Amino acid sequence: MCTMKEMNLPDEQVVEQRNERTVERIGDTALKRKIARRILENLHDWFEIDESREQYIRECSDWMFFAAKEKGNYAGFLCLKETGRQTVELAVMGVLRECHRKGLGRALFHEAQKAAAKEGYSFMQVKTVKMGVYEDYDVTNRFYLSLGFVELEVIEELWGKENPCQIYVMSLK
Repeated sequence: MCTMKEMNLPDEQVVEQRNERTVERIGDTALKRKIARRILENLHDWFEIDESREQYIRECSDWMFFAAKEKGNYAGFLCLKETGRQTVELAVMGVLRECHRKGLGRALFHEAQKAAAKEGYSFMQVKTVKMGVYEDYDVTNRFYLSLGFVELEVIEELWGKENPCQIYVMSLK
């Protein structure tokens, strides 16, 4: 079962509920950081650089934040940050490993996508490591493509030649 008992935290706004799964938009700063810390620390393979992980945890409190619960326990989150008047970026997303391939990430994304469109944004972007560099990131790339993102460009200078940055975009209109 995909749960974290210690993540059973108070509810805020429930956005989506299917069976025993909910997706909530969270506003409370401390709660955002608590959820992000639990999830990201449990995804060490993807968030292994301490400074980067801590930066996500700090900055997520300023972003649009969605959290997924499975059977009452937080199991994933997604943050959107504004990068322009018309664009938001899927800045960070994490789903507990034992909950991968069960629809939580997709549910988080769909709620975030609806909220971004409702708030008037025209585009969403996401950055990841280019397909073909690391197998784990190839799974991530295929996930974003399956959501409807399309390739915009690769910028090698952003994260270095060993981690070329693939930027995907999608229209929210």
